[in-house]
Amino acid sequence: MKTDIEIAQEASMLPIGQIAEKLGMKESEIEPYGHTKAKLDLRAIKDMPCKGKLVLVTAINPTPAGEGKTTTSVGLADALSHLGKKTVLCLREPSLGPVFGVKGGAAGGGYAQVVPMEDINLHFTGDFHAIGAANNLLAALLDNHIQQGNALNIDVRRIVWKRVMDMNDRELRNIICGLGGKPNGVPREDGFDITVASEIMAVLCLSTDLADMKQRLAKMVVAYTYDDKPVTAHDLHAEGAMTALLKDAIKPNLVQTLEHTPALIHGGPFANIAHGCNSISATQTGLRLGEYVVTEAGFGADLGAEKFIDIKCRAGGFAPSAVVIVATVRALKHHGGVAKADLGIENLDALEKGLPNLLQHVENVTTVFGLPCVVAINAFPTDTATELNLVEEKCRAMGVNVALSEVWAKGGKGGVALAEEVIRLCEQPNEFAYCYDVDDTIEAKLNAIATRIYHADGVVLTAGAKKQMKQLTELGYGNLPICMAKTQYSFSDEAKLLGAPRGFKITVRNLKVSAGAGFLVALTGDIMTMPGLPKVPSADKIDVDDEGRISGLF
Repeated sequence: MKTDIEIAQEASMLPIGQIAEKLGMKESEIEPYGHTKAKLDLRAIKDMPCKGKLVLVTAINPTPAGEGKTTTSVGLADALSHLGKKTVLCLREPSLGPVFGVKGGAAGGGYAQVVPMEDINLHFTGDFHAIGAANNLLAALLDNHIQQGNALNIDVRRIVWKRVMDMNDRELRNIICGLGGKPNGVPREDGFDITVASEIMAVLCLSTDLADMKQRLAKMVVAYTYDDKPVTAHDLHAEGAMTALLKDAIKPNLVQTLEHTPALIHGGPFANIAHGCNSISATQTGLRLGEYVVTEAGFGADLGAEKFIDIKCRAGGFAPSAVVIVATVRALKHHGGVAKADLGIENLDALEKGLPNLLQHVENVTTVFGLPCVVAINAFPTDTATELNLVEEKCRAMGVNVALSEVWAKGGKGGVALAEEVIRLCEQPNEFAYCYDVDDTIEAKLNAIATRIYHADGVVLTAGAKKQMKQLTELGYGNLPICMAKTQYSFSDEAKLLGAPRGFKITVRNLKVSAGAGFLVALTGDIMTMPGLPKVPSADKIDVDDEGRISGLF
C-alpha cells in the first residue's frame, strides 16, 4: 500500500495558471510561487458578490484513532467537482509544530489530498514566517520602548505580548529575558507561544483586506500601565511596520487537489487555543468565484464549528448552507471505552456507548445553530455492516442522514453519495442562529457556550478570572465574542472525559482580550499555548535523500 507522501509525489499537477483559469482568474491576477503555487491578487474581484454555497466540515471530538476531517473535506470538494459543480476548497495552512510533533501534516490523505503536499506542510509560501516576524518585531519594539525610558509607563509585570516560533518547544514556555546588564534590556519574565497562537494569526485570518488588517493590528493590547490602562501596538507606532511584513501574507494561496480542484489554503490558527478557521479573505474569494465552497473548522464541532459560527461568520457576514460532521466507527468505539489496539474488533456495546458524542454534535448543529447536517462516516476496512447500520439508525432517529465516505481509497468518486446529500441539504431552508448574543455579559456568553454546546452545568471563574472579567468590561471589551481555549478531546475541560459527559462545570482560569482579532480568549483547564513534543515525535521518521526526495512526511 502506498503512503500518503508517495501518492502525492506521483501526482500529475497542472500548472497553477490553469487552476486559476478554473476559478475565472486571469494569469495577470495571480502571483506564482514556482509552477504549482500562487498567491491571488484580490483587487479584481473584491466587489463581486458572494453567491456560492458554503459547506462546513466539522467532526466529533478527536481520538487517537483519527477521524479524517481534512481528507473528507478534500474528497467532498472533488466529489462536487465530479458532479459538475464549480467547487473551491478552503483549508488552513499546517503548522510546523504538529508536522514534526504528534499530529503530522494537514494536507489530507490517500487519494484525497492537496498538492504539492511537501511544500504545503513545510514552509509553503512563507506566511507563518511573516506572522512570526511581525509578532516578534512588536515584542522587540515593546522592550525597546521600556529600555529607552518607558514614556508610556508600562508595568513590566503586566506585559501580555509574548514572542512566538512555529515549533513545539516546551522549554520556551516561560523564560527570563533582558539579562546581562543595562545594555541588554530590562530583566523580566517572558515566554513563547507557538506562531498559530499569536493574535496576529487571528488578525490575518479575520481581516477582509490590507486596510482592515492594519487597523486591527493597531488595536492589539500588548501590556498595561501602572495605572491599569491598556497599551496597544498603535501606542508603540508598530502597525505600519507589521503591515509591511504581512502585505503578501494576507493574500490567499492557490494550490490544487490530486484531481485538480482549486484549493485556497490560507491561515492556520489552532482550534483548541485560537479560533481554528482559515482566512475570511480566502473564504470570501471562494464564495465569489465558486458555486460551492467546502471549508473545515479545527478539531470537534464543540471547538472549531462553534468558533467558525460565533466568531468567523459574525466577522465575515456569511453562514454555512450545510454542515458535514465526520466520524469513524473506530473513534466512536474509543469514546465508548475501547483501547486503541482493539478498535478493529466489532463491539456494538462500545459503539452504542460512544455514539452520544456524535449525537450531541448533531444536536448542537441542528438545534443550537439551526443548520442542516449530514454525518460522514470515514470508512475503514474493519467497519462491519452491523456497526455501520447502528450509526445510521441512531442518526436517522434525529432526522439526519449518514453517508459512507470512501475518499481516502477512491478520491472524489468515493464521496459522491456524500456530495449528493450536501447538495440536497444546501437547497433546504434553515434557521441559522448564533449560540449567544455578543451584547450579553461576558459571564452569560461563557455560560451559553458551556451549557448549550458542552452540555455542562455552567462555568466557574477563578478569582483571577473574575477580576479580569470586571476590568475587561470596564475597558469596553465586554461586547466581544468568546474564543474558548479548551482541550479538543472532550466536551468538558478534562481530556479524559470522553463520550458526552454530564454533571460537570467548565473552569475558566484566565480571560484576556484579543482586541485586534475582535474576541476575548477564555483559558480553561490546563490548555497551553506552546505545545511540547511527544516521546517519539513525527520528526523521527522524516528524512530526505540525496536527490532531495522527502520521506516519512504524512
